[in-house]
Amino acid sequence: MRKRITFLVALGLLFFCGQVKAASPDMVDVSNNNGYMTVANFVDMRNNYGVKSITTKISEGTYYHDYTAANNIQTAQAAGLYINGYHFARYQTVQQAKNEADYACQLAKADGLPVGAALVADVEASQQQYLSRATLDACNQAFAAVVKLYGYRPDVYTMGSWVNSKMSNAGWIASYPYDPTGKTWYSNNNAWQYQSTAHFQGSYGNFDVSTLYNNFYTGGQQVVNTINNTVTIQTWNANPTAMLNSKGDPYMTTPLAHGTKWQGLGIAKNKDDTAMICIGNNEYVRQDCTTLNGLVVINYAANYGVNAYNSKGQQLKGTNLRFKGGSRWQSNNKLTDIPKVGFCYQVSTDEFIPIKYQQASGYQG
Repeated sequence: MRKRITFLVALGLLFFCGQVKAASPDMVDVSNNNGYMTVANFVDMRNNYGVKSITTKISEGTYYHDYTAANNIQTAQAAGLYINGYHFARYQTVQQAKNEADYACQLAKADGLPVGAALVADVEASQQQYLSRATLDACNQAFAAVVKLYGYRPDVYTMGSWVNSKMSNAGWIASYPYDPTGKTWYSNNNAWQYQSTAHFQGSYGNFDVSTLYNNFYTGGQQVVNTINNTVTIQTWNANPTAMLNSKGDPYMTTPLAHGTKWQGLGIAKNKDDTAMICIGNNEYVRQDCTTLNGLVVINYAANYGVNAYNSKGQQLKGTNLRFKGGSRWQSNNKLTDIPKVGFCYQVSTDEFIPIKYQQASGYQG
C-alpha cells in the first residue's frame, strides 16, 4: 500500500529500526589505559568503523580521578560523537554507593560531561562478589538516585554471569563469545559489550566495544536528523506525471499530481537505466519527475558520512568525510550495477554511491 505524505512529521534520529542488529562497534569505552584520545582518533572510529558513542572513565571508588576524562570528553564532542561516562564502583553499602556517586558526579561535572549524558556504575569489583543480591541491588539504586540529582542518566554495567545472580537489573552487559559475528546477545538491554580487544588504526591499545540496541547511549544530547524518505512530485510544466509499475510501464490510473509528497520505499532501475522510486506495492515514479531530479541526497545521519565505491566495487575509504548525511551531489539519474555492491549512482568520474543511501530509498539508519 503506497503512502502519500499530506503533512511532515519531525523524526528523531533513528539508529535502530526494525530487526535487532548483530554485533557492531556502536560504542567504545576508553580510559587512561588508552591514553589521551585525540579528535583524529575519534573521527577515524566514527568514519571508518561506524562508532556513534564514547563512554569514558571518570572515576573509581572515592579515591581515583581518571586524568584522561576531561580530554576525552572534549575530543569526542569535537569529533561529533555522543559522550557518556562511567565510574568503577567499589561500594559495598548503600552509604558508600551514595558517596561514590557524589564523587563521580562532581568530577564528571568538572570534566565537562554534559547534563543528560549517561553516567554508568561499573559493578564487577572483587569485593562485591560476596554481597547478597538484595544488598547490591540497594547499592545500585542508591548510586542511581544521586546520579539523577546531578542531571545525568544512570545505568549499570556488569558481566553476564552476574545478571540475575548478583543483581536484578543491569542495562549494559559484558559477555565475550569466541566469534560475535551474527550474534545478538542481551538484545533486551541497552548495550552488549562483545569484545575487549578491538583495535582501531591510529589509536593506542585494546578497546572494549559494544553493540547498542536502543538510543540510551545516544540520547539526552542534541542531534540533527538528515534521514529523509519523503519524495515530492515535480515536473517541468507542473502537470501530473504517470505512475509506473516495476517494469516501467504506466498505469492507467489517476496520475500523480505536481507538488504532492510521497513516502519513498525503495529505488529500482527503469528500462532506460534511470532510477524509479517505489511509493507503493508495484507503484513507482520516475526520479526525474521529482525534486530529486539530477541529484543524490545522502540519506544518512548528520555528522556521519558514507563511503563511495569505484567501478570495480572497491570501497573508497575516507570519502565519507565528503559524502555527509544531508549533502547533495549532482548525478544523471542513471543507475550503474557495481560488482559486489549493486545499483549505484555515479557522482564523479569513478565514485559511486549505493542506492540505499539516496533520499527516498526507505533507508532508516
